[in-house]
Amino acid sequence: MTAVSRLILQDFRSYEALDLPVEGQIVALIGENGAGKTNILEALSLFAPGRGLRRAELPAMARLGGDGSFAASVTLAEEAGRLGVGLAPPDPEGRRARLTRIDGQPAGSALAFSEYLRLVWLTPDLDGLFRGAAGDRRRFLDRLVLAIDPGHATRSNALERALRSRNRILEESPGQSQWLDAIEREIAELGVAVAAARAETVARLSAIIAESRDEASPFPFADLALAGEVDALVARLPALDAEDAYRDLLRQGRLRDRAAGRTLAGPQASDLEVRHGPKDIPAGQGSTGEQKALLIGLVLAHARLVAAMSGIKPLVLLDEIAAHLDPRRRAALYEGLTGLGCQIWMTGADAALFGDLPAGSQRVRVETGKVVVE
Repeated sequence: MTAVSRLILQDFRSYEALDLPVEGQIVALIGENGAGKTNILEALSLFAPGRGLRRAELPAMARLGGDGSFAASVTLAEEAGRLGVGLAPPDPEGRRARLTRIDGQPAGSALAFSEYLRLVWLTPDLDGLFRGAAGDRRRFLDRLVLAIDPGHATRSNALERALRSRNRILEESPGQSQWLDAIEREIAELGVAVAAARAETVARLSAIIAESRDEASPFPFADLALAGEVDALVARLPALDAEDAYRDLLRQGRLRDRAAGRTLAGPQASDLEVRHGPKDIPAGQGSTGEQKALLIGLVLAHARLVAAMSGIKPLVLLDEIAAHLDPRRRAALYEGLTGLGCQIWMTGADAALFGDLPAGSQRVRVETGKVVVE
């Protein structure tokens, strides 16, 4: 099991200094709202590619009253490594560099941490996922992909840059067909690669779900599908043919896209369609409790997929997950988490929610700016 045995924070969010020894497979962070529980989860999430579970800019994570810098480090159990991430103090021109370290030595980026650590998380912000905008589900899906394919972020970012360039050319120089041909060739290559990575993750996740499908489970299984023009091309054509077909879509859509002010066809317009398996209804039509249970089941299945694909059992970060579960579902959750064999970090304001945690769990009382191991 990949696990954190020590977490150190310096000038991060509400923590001037924190040194937390960790011993449990399940770590319960207990404290009042605003005490800093989620800040600890956010610090851990920085060891995954991307912007962390709050999607905040790095300067926003520095402690108010500090010098604008911060540092976070984790020591992995069984001497598996020491990882560090942070933000340097501003230079004379006000610029601040992101810092990444592995065993004290500089690392190129957080992508390097993927050799040591994988992370999966679920936060209250996702509670409205199935009824919300398609963009929320795309970001959720890309996070699922990123946990098993760290290179997905690089491709996705490159695609966003290429799309912005095309939009700008369409607006400022629509007659420059050679420029458009070149940028659309790049968009087609990147777009098909992004769509293919998403399709592979959805297929593998669906297979994991099917293996453990249980009609009576308190966490119902999900049926997943991708919806979008490029997703349909990737599903039925070889990659090179899909690129050619997508390039044709872009060329034919230039007038339309110029009028819209954005590129309408592509992975940036795709949607992850989720259905409540046992009821065979769109997930968004379920009750609030059903949607929460469906989302938990999906995240647990994803943790199993990450372990199977990467060979690394991920850290699972669960923010305020137990507060809205009935006793039956809460007991099933703890049983399912134990069965994952992963290290689990959970938060909650009510200590009673964690009264039934399995043996070997660690309870940590979080107070403003400090923690107390119980």
